[in-house]
Formats: sequence, C-alpha cells, structure tokens
Amino acid sequence: MRTSDSATDTHCPYCALQCGMRLRPEPGGASVTVEERADFPVNRGALCGKGRTAPAVLSSRVRLTQPLVRTHAGRLEPATWEEALDAVAGGLARTGRSYGPDAVGVFGGGGLTNEKAYALGKFARVALRTSQIDYNGRFCMSSAAAAHQRAFGLDRGLPFPLEDIPRTGCVILVGSNLAETMPPALRYLTELKANGGTLIVIDPRRTRTAEQADLHLAPRPGTDLALALGLLHLVVAEGRTDEEFIAARTTGWEEARAAAMAHWPEMVERITGVPVPRLREAVAMFCAPESAMVLTARGPEQQSKGTDTVGAWINLCLATGRAGRPLSGYGCLTGQGNGQGGREHGQKADQLPGYRKLTDPAARAHVAGVWGIDPDSLPGPGRSAYELLDALGTDVKALLLMGSNPVVSAPRAAHIEDRIRSLDFLAVADVVLSETAALADVVLPVTQWAEETGTTTNLEGRVLLRRRALTPPAGVRSDLDVLHGLAARLGVEKGFPTEPEEVFEELRRASAGGPADYSGITYARIEAEQGVFWPCPEGPAGPEGSPGPEGSPGTERLFLDRFATDDGRARFVPVSHRDAAEVPDAEYPLLLTTGRVVAQYQSGAQTRRVDELNAAAPGPFVELHPRLAARIGAVDGSPLAVTSRRGRAVAPARITDTIRADTVFMPFHWPGEGRANSLTNPALDPVSRMPEFKVCAVRVEPA
Repeated sequence: MRTSDSATDTHCPYCALQCGMRLRPEPGGASVTVEERADFPVNRGALCGKGRTAPAVLSSRVRLTQPLVRTHAGRLEPATWEEALDAVAGGLARTGRSYGPDAVGVFGGGGLTNEKAYALGKFARVALRTSQIDYNGRFCMSSAAAAHQRAFGLDRGLPFPLEDIPRTGCVILVGSNLAETMPPALRYLTELKANGGTLIVIDPRRTRTAEQADLHLAPRPGTDLALALGLLHLVVAEGRTDEEFIAARTTGWEEARAAAMAHWPEMVERITGVPVPRLREAVAMFCAPESAMVLTARGPEQQSKGTDTVGAWINLCLATGRAGRPLSGYGCLTGQGNGQGGREHGQKADQLPGYRKLTDPAARAHVAGVWGIDPDSLPGPGRSAYELLDALGTDVKALLLMGSNPVVSAPRAAHIEDRIRSLDFLAVADVVLSETAALADVVLPVTQWAEETGTTTNLEGRVLLRRRALTPPAGVRSDLDVLHGLAARLGVEKGFPTEPEEVFEELRRASAGGPADYSGITYARIEAEQGVFWPCPEGPAGPEGSPGPEGSPGTERLFLDRFATDDGRARFVPVSHRDAAEVPDAEYPLLLTTGRVVAQYQSGAQTRRVDELNAAAPGPFVELHPRLAARIGAVDGSPLAVTSRRGRAVAPARITDTIRADTVFMPFHWPGEGRANSLTNPALDPVSRMPEFKVCAVRVEPA
C-alpha cells in the first residue's frame, strides 16, 4: 500500500453523517492513520470508533486483492481480471439472450459514490437494457422519501443543516438511537438542551439516546402511526393549531384533521401503551416554543405502513406551523453513507438521474439525450429491492451485485439466501468476501473509500468530495473500471468513463433541471466550500454563449418561501392507524424489533473484520425484560432461541429493564445462527415498498 507524501482530507466510509477526517501516511507508507478535522462543520472533529478504525479494512489481510472465479469443482479460485470480466460479461449476455433482458438483474448499495450509483444505473439501462435494478437503500429511507414527496414535492433527508438542531425549541426524535448509530451527531442534541431546548425521544427501548431525553415515550413496536395521530388529535382539541399557516401554505387539512380526530387519546393509549398524561405532556413541550422539529429514523420507517407513519408526523409539523419556517420542520436521519445520493441518480427501480421519474416522458428524453440513446430504448420501472431479490432464480436468472450483502441484510434472509443460490449466474463486486460474495460465480475486488475519489451526499443534502489518499493493491480495480470493462464486452464501447470527475460532469448534465439538480456543483466548489447543498442549478450562459457562473450558492434550507409542489403548498395526507402486518398471538406472543449497536455497521461485512470493533461487539444477543426472562426461565448470557414464522435465531440473553416486557430486541449485523433477519417480515409498505424490519411476532425460549 503506497500513500501520498502528505495528509489527505476525506470523509468516513460509513454512515450518512459522512464525518470529515484526515488520512496521514505512517512512516514507510505501509498504512495510514486517521486524524480529526475540526474544520468540517458536520462532526467538528468528532469520530466514532468505526471511523477511527476504518483503515483496518484497507489491509490485505482482510480484504479482497484479486478476482475469484468458481471452478467446475465448485471452488472460488484466483483468476486474472480479463478472465473474470469475460466470465461476468458472458454470464450476463447468455442470460439476456436466453430469457430476455429483464432476466438480468442489478442490485446496488447505499455506500456507492454518486458517480458509481449513476454509472450503475446507466449500465443497467444502456448496456443490459434491463428494468430490473434497485438498491439496498430501499431498506433504509424509502418510506420517509415517499412521505417527503407526497407532502412537500421533494425528498431530501434533512431540509435544513444539522447546525439548526441546537437552535430550535424542541425536537421529537422518533425511532432513532443516535448515540449508537451516529455518535458524533449526539452533540447536536446535548447542545439543544444546553441552549434551553427540550428533547422528546420515542423508542420502545430506553436507549443511550433516550436517556438524554426530557421525555421518553416507549410505544409498542408498530404503533408509531397511532401515536402521531393521537398527538395531532390533542393539538386540535387543545386549540394549538396554526390556522394562519394552514390557510396560507397547505392543502388537505380538513381530511387530515378528521382522520386524526378519530384517534382519541384513550384509544391511542390502548394501542401504544403510552399513558394519556404523557401524550399531553409531549404536545405541551412540542407546542410551547416558537420553533420545533420532528426527526425520524428507521423505527417508524421500516414498517409496512411506514409512509403513512412518516406522513402522520409531517401532518403534526404542518398543523402546528413547524415546517417551511426557520429552525422548524420534518427531517429524516438518513442511514447509509450515500443513502441520499444513491437514490437520486438512477439505481432505484423507478428513477433516473436528478431524482427524475422513469415514467415521465420529459425526464426520459432529457436523460436519453445526455446518454446519446433513443428515449424509447429506456426500460420502464422494475421491481423494488425485496421483490427483485424474491424473483431471483425464477424471473431473474442472473444478477450483478455491487456493495451489498443481502444474505445478512435482507428480511426473511434464509429465503433470500435460497433465492441467491438458485441463480444461474451471480457476480459480486465488493471490498471483502461477504457472505453474499462467497456464493458468487465471480467475485471482483474493488477499491474502497481511501483508494478512490468520488462524491457522496450526506443526510443534509450536502454534496461532499472523498479524495483518494492511497494507491490500491495491484489486483484491485474501481467499480467504474469494472463497468467500463463489462460495457465494452457487451458491445457498448463508449459512455462509461473510468475517471470519477468525468462521470460527475456527465451526472451534472443529466441532473440539470431535475428535482435533485447538481448542475452547478463541481469538484472545485465542493472542496472550496466544505460541500455544496443541492438543489444547485448551473448559472446562465455568459456573453455570446460563453460559460456562465458555476451556479447558485446551493440550498441549505428548503421550503422557506414555498414547497416544491406545483402550487407551492404542502400537502396534508389523511392517514389512519392500522396494525402491523403481523401481530402477536398464542403461538408467537411477543414482538421482535431490530437495530444496530455502536461498534458494528449494517451487515457487518467490513466492521466484523476489525479487531477493536469485534472486541467491543463480538456477536449477536437477545435483549429482554427481567419479567419476561423470569417467565421463560432465561438466564443472562445463556442462549435463547427466537422463532418467527420465517425462521429461528439463537443468541445469548441480555436481560435489562430498558426494554418493554412484551418486546425483544436483536441487532442485525451477524450471519449464522444469530442472524436477526432470519426472523424479520418482508411485508411491504404499499407506497415505498419498504419491508417491515421493525416489528414481527416471535416466541422466545431457552435454546
């Protein structure tokens, strides 16, 4: 591993904070160390353990350094890049010829840079001519994105920068454990309280984040929608609505109000388990200051009614005038490193670059013009992520997968593993030999964050630049190189450059005029300005057609003058409570909810290879209340079996009074017998197609 002679400013490879960090070569250039970057405004130097130890995955001891091809004997054996790319192109082409282009699928990841996400979507639609492309971000933020679109006409995780959070009067944090999922962001909540603001945390567990709250509400998993409706009912009943704001800047209030009024407090208490006095206390705290925010994360979103649940929280903001105003609004705490940018530029089943709709003729014409193809040759929308994975081996016979590990991360994971095994052909491009890559016919070793340049878009909508700090190992290529080589073998000689900045320049043109307009953003601007917020249109042309200014200053705060709907008004959407897709019964009497721990990340494919992180979080566990433990005879540290209608998982018991007695919790980072997603329910939200990771019925007993 060779490094540059001086330190390189870049960003963490993990969550959507995209914390600034500096990589400095160690003496001899064999490795790098991570240093703080106090000048970067998002984390101001703070890093969690995952960020500090990120260079450990750069080691050839834990990562892939040469292509692997499965032999006739069934083993993955080293191969040359030419052999590997020939095998991938051949497998994809044979499948397309035999069964049609939609028999070939593409599955991407929320950790891919904007350039790679853009190129992957283009590759699917231009080189493969398939509609079957989606990405694992569908499992993370899609319900919030759909609710954003319905209410505001535009989806950006946060419509304001993180720096606004400490300056507001009250924050309701729904289903987020920032202290463990995004530790450097916890300072924004502590600063909020230091400034006199209040914090309400809604979570069925008393997490480290909930311990910081002025008020903690612990609803039964799957009842967040009823809770939000109950709060809005009280807002109306107590005369706390902002009628002037509602009249001037919204539509649909009468229908939404009627729906909320059908959820009276005592009914909501029965559904959620949250006492009426606590509901009233929450309303008083939220409505007392001039400004307030609601921030949601995976808790309310990863449900079969996640879009409506987020919509109910948006309705609460609109009814109280806490949207479209300074220091107020609804925001989604995006999870994956580039979960925001990944869904904006074409690797979602229904979208084209710039957050354009694939079904919009004008959008198709614009993007096809940039790509130099006939708009009619563009495929239509394909399957969503889980539906695509569920179709493997039947309708979809071959799959190219980049930067995802669905064998661990998908709901009903044992079924998805079976579907992957049933494929005629599987190619995986990844940094490490993940559980999914281990099943592939061809594995392509690709560069990672410190070895490549590219942009990401963090949870604020701030477009950032990761700079290459290291020379990758000789046997490793970038994802852009992979797509270039495959496209050429499939007969598309041009249109897939390997230089990230060249790809970004094309992305700018493709996004121009779209909802997520990056046309005024350049690498130079990002570097000079510590990131640029989209939308950021390019400036008008100069005299006699000469290039104009790069563009607008970017848009830190959305919706202050108007919402992104046709008439500029936000849309109330009437929603009503409904049960989770699966509720407890005599056979499965408890509720399971899942989540993360501070020392691991997502499917753990990378963090489980870091000794320091494994020492802090060595394996899965089952968190349960002492009353439940006593009832079933569980002993702390002893193995527990958790069984759902889809599978069984076994992990040590962790007995704590910080969880509801009717609920058990498991982290989802591990494969094997402790795989939490063996249990989870793939019931889909009808709008976002988000699976219901956060609630399913289980039984628990000593193993």
